[in-house]
Amino acid sequence: MSPTKIIAIVLIAAGVLGLAYGKFSYTKETHDAKVGPIEFSMKDKETVNVPVWAGVGAIVIGAGLLLVGGRRA
Repeated sequence: MSPTKIIAIVLIAAGVLGLAYGKFSYTKETHDAKVGPIEFSMKDKETVNVPVWAGVGAIVIGAGLLLVGGRRA
């Protein structure tokens, strides 16, 4: 399988997941202060919204890569 087809499949999968879920969350740990042996840290929960146009665009670009990659080979 060529790298172009792999990238196309990943883009299509990412686009479908972006449309299905719409957002994803992750936890970011920040180290605020370190005083001697004591270390203070915070965990922030961040949420990223995936725009609909980004999901559709990823699917279209992935499909285009599959079509162009199929014609070249």
